[in-house]
This record gives sequence, C-alpha cells and structure tokens, in this order.
Amino acid sequence: MYLFLIMSLLLGLSLHLLLRRRHCSRLPLPPGPPNLPIIGALPFIGPMPHSGLALLARRYGPIMFLKMGIRRVVVASSSASARTFLKTFDSHFSDRPSGVISKEVSYNGQNMVFADYGPKWKLLRKVSSLHLLGSKAMSRWAGVRRDEAISMIQFLKKHSDSEKPVLLPNLLVCAMANVIGRIAMSKRVFHEDGEEAKEFKEMIKELLVGQGASNIEDLVPAIGWLDPMGVRKKMLGLNRRFDSMVSKLLVEHAETAGERQGNPDLLDLVVGSEAKGEDGEGLCEDNIKGFISDLFVAGTDTSAIVIEWAMAEMLKNPSILQRAQQETDRVIGRHRLLDESDIPNLPYLQAICKEALRKHPPTPLSIPHYASEPCDVEGYHIPGKTWLLVNIWAIGRDPDVWKNPLVFDPERFLQGKMARIDPMGNDFELIPFGAGRRICAGKLAGMVMVQYYLGTLVHAFDWSLPEGVGELDMEEGPGLVLPKAVPLSVMARPRLAPAAYGLH
Repeated sequence: MYLFLIMSLLLGLSLHLLLRRRHCSRLPLPPGPPNLPIIGALPFIGPMPHSGLALLARRYGPIMFLKMGIRRVVVASSSASARTFLKTFDSHFSDRPSGVISKEVSYNGQNMVFADYGPKWKLLRKVSSLHLLGSKAMSRWAGVRRDEAISMIQFLKKHSDSEKPVLLPNLLVCAMANVIGRIAMSKRVFHEDGEEAKEFKEMIKELLVGQGASNIEDLVPAIGWLDPMGVRKKMLGLNRRFDSMVSKLLVEHAETAGERQGNPDLLDLVVGSEAKGEDGEGLCEDNIKGFISDLFVAGTDTSAIVIEWAMAEMLKNPSILQRAQQETDRVIGRHRLLDESDIPNLPYLQAICKEALRKHPPTPLSIPHYASEPCDVEGYHIPGKTWLLVNIWAIGRDPDVWKNPLVFDPERFLQGKMARIDPMGNDFELIPFGAGRRICAGKLAGMVMVQYYLGTLVHAFDWSLPEGVGELDMEEGPGLVLPKAVPLSVMARPRLAPAAYGLH
C-alpha cells in the first residue's frame, strides 16, 4: 500500500517535471547578446545602460533577453513591448527584485518605491494618494507651491542685480524640497543660497548615481562580500546621512505638534491615520521614514532635472524660448506672475514639457520589475526570477514613432495624433512616469511641478549663458535618473513689471 502511494507520488512528480520541461522548452528565449561566464552581457552594455541597451535592441529587437552578472533580465524597448509587459502582464511583473542597494536606501524594502506589490505597498500608495498626490490633495497644497515659486523668483530677481550666474538645478531642488518640507512637516528645510541646499543636492546626486550603478554585489552575489566597487560602503554612508536628516526632522516635527492644532500637515495625517493594510497592520516607523525619504528623493531631483533639460534645450533653440514667452505674455501679460490656473491656456508650454519628458525622461530605465514565476510573452518564454527593465529613453527616441527623434521640437505635440498623447501612463509612446500598477505615484504632482515652475521661469525672466560660455554641453550624466553631465549655469534678467515680483 505504502509502496504504491510512494510510486504514485514519484510518477506524478516525474510527469509534472516532464510537462514543465516541455512547457519551458516549447518557446524560445527572446534574442539577446552573448552572455559571458559570471559577468553575463555587462561588457556589451557599457557605462550608460539606457543608451547601451537601446543600441543592442536595434540588433536583437524590442524584447531582448540577457544576463547582467548572473541576473536574468528581459528588456522592453518599444511602445508595443512596454504595453505587453506593463498592461497585459502587469500583475505578473509587479514586484521589485531585492538587492543590496535597494535595501540600503529603502529601509529594507519598507518604502513605496522598492516594496513588493502587497498590503504594505498598497497602504503606502493609498495614504500618499489621499493626503499628497491625488487631485484633491494637490489642490489643497497649491498655496505652498505658489509661495515657494514666488520665493524662488524673488531670489532670482535679487541675484540678477549682481550679474552673477546661478546654478539652476540647485535652485530648483531647493524649491522642490521646501515644497515637500512644508507640505509634509510644516517646515522650510533649505534657504536658496544656504550650504545645506547644496549639500542636499549633492547627497541626492550621489544616491541616484549609486542606485543606477551596476553593483557587483547585486549582479554577482558570490563575490559581493568583497564590495570591489565600493558601492555598498558608499550606500551605507549615504543611508546614514539621509536617516539622520529624516530622524531629525521627525523629532522636530513631534516637538511642534501643539502648534498645528486644527491645521495638520501631511505627516500628522499619515502618523494619525487609522488606515490598515490588507494584513491588518498600519505603518511602522521604517515605513514612515521610507515614505519621507521617497518624497525628498523622488520629488525633488526628478522634476528639477526635467526643467533643467527643458531650459538647456531652449537656450540652444532661442526661437522656442521666444515663442513660449510670447504665449505667456498673451495669456498672462507682464503685470503678474504665472498661476497654476493659467497652464490649461498655455498649450505651447505644455508641449515643451512633453517634449522634455520624451527626449530627457527623468528615469531613462524603469526601476526594475520582477517576475518570480515563468510566463510566455509574445512568442517567447520568460523564465522565473527574471528582472524586467523598460527602456523609457529608447521608447521616446524610437524613429518608427517619432519623426526626427533627436530634434527638440515641441510642435510635434500641437498637431496630428501626437497632440492627443498624454504622458500619464495610458499612451505607451510616452511613459516618463512608467505605466501599470507600479506607475510613479507622483505623476500628477511631477507634471504640475514641471509645468508650473518651468512656466514661471520662462515668463518672469530672459535667460542667457554666462559670458565666455560658448557651446552648451548637452551630455548626459550617469545614474538612476538622467542629469546633465555639466549642471546648467545661467544668467537671469527680469522681464516683468517690477511690482509683479512682490519686492518693495
């Protein structure tokens, strides 16, 4: 009897393995470059993964399979393949792969960006949408965005009298961080010309460059303990600095709770939230810290980078800047500053923002998705434990979709079918914020910040390069995001009526 049961179990297991093997071998893997022992295809990708993978995709196709170290990776490089993975197979690729870098900067996966798709992630997403990133919350905090835009404009107005250049990305990051600081914990965190703002910008830059690095410990775990690239040591140091900053802000926030009676900020709402996840648990301290860190990292540099690229492109193409200013003058005039309510009446400004997001997406490669189970996609077999990267940068430069894709041309979004394209995740030709259930939670906030702050800068000032600067450097820098290799230094000259700046 027992022998019969054992033989039946063994026979069933053998049939299962045989069927699984047949299923796995029925379809081929997607094409891809050669995979060398241990290091995989890393030598063929190069130091800038988004452009290296785009070049490989021209040879191997829009769905490409390769190994980065020992990690299996499938890369989607066209709008059609992105739609397949992020819509048709969205639920299959909704988790995040675990890695040393993500652990060090995400409180061991307790934040929203790196958490697996599950109850905790859904709760963080729900809380952020309700209190910060949803349309109602965005309206509630409009006054804070306006205050910080005015502060930025007034700083530039005063600075213009000295006839000295200003480092635009640092100023923008400062403004974005103060918006988040005031919304989240009722506190301006930086002054426009303070050293803290410069240090914060540099810290975020190091963090995002580190996250974008091909960390050997993530890709080749067997020798990761050596930390040959020094990435883990650097990430640990950055994490301690960030944690120290966030912990200090949380302590200061708790000490001033009595000052906010009847006027709670975001952190009051989140900490006091009675919301529970599907597992019945609320948010722990690491969730709160990870959430605040997400806001400062994802909510500052990404928007600032898009605005910086847009300004750089307009300085290279002065006719675009001139047309944008003519539009703002016609709609707003020169007697007041631009308001968020003006943006729907500024189609050329909106087109400039879309074009900047197309050519210079803030995250050129999606944050990796992960499938623990195998699946078949578009005639190919995708093994289990495979990472998915969507090459957003390549999709925005696809010559089969975009005419003259290397040319910065906002007019492409003013006519024909491209005028109907929306960058919020439904039109896969333009997905700067990703798509599917792991689409960037801050897509609406990011779009508003880019349009409002870029429009304010364009309307309020005339812009030029510092004296003696010839050709504008347009090289990309490394990292998880897509910064300019050489930060944009510019001269601002006021163009509105003096009373518009609110200075006396």
